[in-house]
Amino acid sequence: MGRHQKRIAAPISWPVTRKTHPWVVGANAGPHSKETGIPLLVVVRDMLKIASNSREAKKIINEGNILIDGVPRKDYKYITGLFDVVSLPVINEHYRLLLDANNKFKLFKEEPGATKLCRIDDKTVVRKGAIQLNLHDGSNLLASNYYKTFDTIMLSLPDRKITKHISYKPGNLALVVGGEHSGEIGKIKQIRKVRGSVTNMVVLSNESEFETVEDYVYVIGETAPEIKVV
Repeated sequence: MGRHQKRIAAPISWPVTRKTHPWVVGANAGPHSKETGIPLLVVVRDMLKIASNSREAKKIINEGNILIDGVPRKDYKYITGLFDVVSLPVINEHYRLLLDANNKFKLFKEEPGATKLCRIDDKTVVRKGAIQLNLHDGSNLLASNYYKTFDTIMLSLPDRKITKHISYKPGNLALVVGGEHSGEIGKIKQIRKVRGSVTNMVVLSNESEFETVEDYVYVIGETAPEIKVV
């Protein structure tokens, strides 16, 4: 990722004004991509609004007042991303970072003790035949082969122990985090496997029925969402 970032060329998911200043802070390489993450300074200044400028935001971050998934982050360029839990322990407030209907990052307030939701993007076999889960936030976790790709696991914070498993299957609830239906929750009706290099498609229903690409779908519950989305 570049050292500098022009506001006009920043990802559309970043909730920053485009023409007030030419530059916005760039993000360091980290667990999320530039498209699925946002610099911590932007979260503190532009989303939480607990700082009026970059200098104040850097001071708050450098003092260890911002926790991401239960861990203090002092790098103002740290890239925070989808489903990360942002905590302010001094005032005991907690938020989850998601995409809204306009494909822009938004903070949803959470209760103390909020767990981390992670989608299993891949599985690999490591030393001695152990199964490693490769999660959507760039982290890895050793577990049994019971878990399947695109399933969701809930992790306690900050120790990252599995507290719940939600299968990726028809009947369960999913949140869409991209495309035309970003921010919508629907019940999975069908998972349509497509041969070749074309991505799989998922049919969901809420008030109506719609279809989206599999990569945008995150299972968030069985009969009710496990996280706050309002």
